[in-house]
Amino acid sequence: MIIRPKLNWFRLLFVWRGSVLPQLLPRLALIFALSIAAIFMHDHMRHYPIGLGTPPFALVGIALAVFLGFRNSASYERWWEGRKLWGALLNTSRALAQQVLSSPEPRDRSQSRRFLAALGALAHALRHQLRGTDALADLAPRLPADLHARVAAAKYRPALIMLWLGEWVAERRREGTLDGYSALAIQHNLNMLSDVIGGCERLSATPLPFSYSVMIHRTVYLFCAMLPFGLVDGAGLLTPLFALLVAYAFMALEAIAAQIEDPFGVEENDLALNAMCEGIELALHDMAADPEFPLAPKPYSPSRDFILD
Repeated sequence: MIIRPKLNWFRLLFVWRGSVLPQLLPRLALIFALSIAAIFMHDHMRHYPIGLGTPPFALVGIALAVFLGFRNSASYERWWEGRKLWGALLNTSRALAQQVLSSPEPRDRSQSRRFLAALGALAHALRHQLRGTDALADLAPRLPADLHARVAAAKYRPALIMLWLGEWVAERRREGTLDGYSALAIQHNLNMLSDVIGGCERLSATPLPFSYSVMIHRTVYLFCAMLPFGLVDGAGLLTPLFALLVAYAFMALEAIAAQIEDPFGVEENDLALNAMCEGIELALHDMAADPEFPLAPKPYSPSRDFILD
C-alpha cells in the first residue's frame, strides 16, 4: 500500500507510482492505434462512415458508468471492511494485553510474555494465510518450540494459535491466577478475535461473482475499442485525444476495482498488512514494558508494502 503526503494539483497530474496507468499503457496504445486507423479509414475509404456516431456511445457510456460505479462501490466496500477487521484485530489485541497484564501473577511475568508473543504472532499468521505464503519463518522467533511444532502441522494456523491462547487462559484459571470473571472477559475478546479471523477468511475466499466481473470487463473494452470510430466524424484529428481520455477513465475504474477487490494482496493499493502486524507488536511491547519480551522494539520503518513518498 502506498501512503503519500497530500500533493498539490499540479504534482498530482504526474504521479506514476500507485497509479494504474503503468499497467494500462499497452491497452491505451491499442486504443491509440485504433484511433489512427479510424482517421485513416474516414479520410481514405470511399464508403466511410459506416453508420457509427456519438449518440449510441453516449447512451452506452452512461449505462457503463453506472455499472462501473456499482463495481467500484462493491470493491471499495470489501477493501474498507478488510481495514475495519484489521483495526478490530489491533483493538482486541490491546484489550487482551491489558487484561493479561493487569491480572495478578506470582514471581515473574514469563507466562504473560508467552501470551503476548503468541498474540503478536497470530497477526503474522493471519497475514500469511490471507496472502497464501508460508508463515513459519516469521513465527519461529515468536512462538515457543512446542507451539511452533503444532502450528507447523496445522492448515489454519491463526485458529490454532487462538486455540493455544484459550488453553493458556484455562491453565491460568486452574492455577488460580485468573478468577472466573477475568477468564470470562478474556474469552470474550478471544471470541472477537475469532470473528476477525472468520471475517478476513470470508473476504479472501469469496470474491465478487466472476460472471459480473467478466461482463463489465468485456463491455468496457468493447466500448473503448469501438469509440474512435464513433468520434472520428466530429473530432477529426483530435479523435486519439478524446478516445484516450474516455478509455483511460473507464479502463482505470475497472482496473482499480479489480485491484482493491482483494484487500489482502500485495499490490500497491492493497492494505499494508506488514505495517499493521508490526504496529500490533509494537503496541504489545509498549504495554508490556518488559525488557525480556521475546521481540525487542525496533525503530519504525515502512514495510515493503507500505511506501512513503
